[in-house]
Formats: sequence, structure tokens, C-alpha cells
Amino acid sequence: MADSIEKTPNKYVLTKSDRIKVCWRSTFLQGSWNYERMQNGGWAYSLVPAIKKLYPAKEDRIKALKRHMEFFNTHPYLASPVIGVTLALEEERANGAPIDDVAIQGVKIGMMGPLAGVGDPVFWFTARPILGGLAASLALAGNIMGPIIFFVVWNLMRVAFMWYTQEFGYKAGSRIADDMSGTLLQDVTKGASILGMFILGSLINRWVTVKFTPIVSKITQQKGAYIDWNSLPKGSAGIKEALTQQAGGMALDKVKVTTLQSNLDQLIPGLAALLLTLLCMWLLKKKVSPIIVILGLFVVGIVFHIWGLM
Repeated sequence: MADSIEKTPNKYVLTKSDRIKVCWRSTFLQGSWNYERMQNGGWAYSLVPAIKKLYPAKEDRIKALKRHMEFFNTHPYLASPVIGVTLALEEERANGAPIDDVAIQGVKIGMMGPLAGVGDPVFWFTARPILGGLAASLALAGNIMGPIIFFVVWNLMRVAFMWYTQEFGYKAGSRIADDMSGTLLQDVTKGASILGMFILGSLINRWVTVKFTPIVSKITQQKGAYIDWNSLPKGSAGIKEALTQQAGGMALDKVKVTTLQSNLDQLIPGLAALLLTLLCMWLLKKKVSPIIVILGLFVVGIVFHIWGLM
């Protein structure tokens, strides 16, 4: 008869109180942001309560802190699920699981990049403008609840999101630790990558602006097709009449100028921005330094502006 094997309980376990402390500290993730390793100081600071609990020996604590002082950068709120996964991996490691520094750093890097592109459109471009618009409308009406609602609701939403996504990452991290040789980690990072690239792709037209200024044609329009500014009444009545005529389809100027950019926008809006983004991605893939790419864009932009192309 085969012997039954019982899994021994873990010696070191992160309690809910420990995880709450980590979540609270993660609020200060960007408190020591730097240009070399970016959020690494805030990241290590966030994990201190867990490291103290999991590694009683001073030498092990030092190694853990050094391990988490490597480069890290993502959206400050989307760091929470990465923290949760890392907590689970550190807990398994402290209890003897064969998880090395490379595995933990690999999980962080694999998740932080894709998730970085999700936070900006969700929080900065959607949630905060909507909530801010509501609060501003109340404030303009003289209601003191406007700024109060913004402060309270925003922070409740932020804290709740950070806590529950950290807990989600912590539970998922336990499964990842049990499947380090399997495909769960690859599936998690692949899913995050697809979501992040989808969001970033949809924002190219908003973030990247390319305008070509060469004039393709100039056409003198017939009378009645444009606003005759000299015949408008003075003052606010003239402004109102001009806006009415423009809304009716009349041009602002007598001469209609068509630029290369307007033709491109009629063909495929945002085409130049998309091609420029793909070019930068190709250069980065070819191991060209990001600094070189940035300086190159500056030089090309200045030269093209001097030549009258942009």
C-alpha cells in the first residue's frame, strides 16, 4: 500500500494584518522615485513588513531588500497585483520552495510592463475626469460637497482597488509558486501583455502627434461660401452671427488652404503617428538605446520644422 504524504503547514505565513501593512505602504510607491531604478525604493519600502515577518535572520532580510532594490516601474495603482504575486512567492521561498531571485524578478518584470499601460487610461483618462467633472459642477454651483465628494470617493476607489487587486495577486501568486515549471506564469504575463498592448494601441492617436505642414493647394472660394467679416455687426452680435454662419458650413477664410496633413487625415487618420510608433518599436527591438531614439526624434523634428515640412 502506498504511503500517504501530508503537506506540512508553512512555518511562515503572511496574515491579513501583514498584507494590509504592505498595501498601506504601497501608497508611497513613488515617494523616492529616481531616474536610475525609478520606483525601486518605494517598492522595497512597501515589502518591509512582509520581509520582517518571513525572514527572521538579518542576513536574509538584507538579501531580500537587495533583491527588491532592482529596477521597477509601473502605474502606482497597478503595482498592487504585482505586489500580491511577489508576496506569495516570497512566502513560498521563506518556507523552503525552490524559488530563486531570477524567478521573482522575472515575475515582476513580466507583469509591470503590460500593466503600466492599463492604469493611465483607466484612472487618469476615465475615472478621474468623470469624478472631477461631477465634483467641479457641484463646486461651481457653490456646493461645498464638490471637493469633499472628489476627495472621499477617489480615495475610497483607489484604496479598494489597490487592496483587492493585491489580494487577487497574492492568491494567484500561490498557484504560480506551485506551477513554476508550468505555464500559469506565461498565461498570466501573456494576458496582461495583450491587455496592455491593446490599451496602448488605442491611445497612439491621442499621445503621438505628427503634423505635416506643406500646402497642397489654395483655392479662392466664391462669395457666400465663406464668412464676410467686414459685413458682420460689431460686438457680441457679430460674434454670434459668425458662429451661426460657421455652424451652417461656411468657411472662415476666403482662400481654402489644403495641407498634406489634411489629406492624410482624410485617407487614414493617425497614420503618421502609427508609423512613427512602429518605427520606434522596431528601433528598440534592434537594441537601439532609448536615449538615441529620443534625441533622434528631437533632431528630426527640428530639422523638418526648419525645412517647413512639419
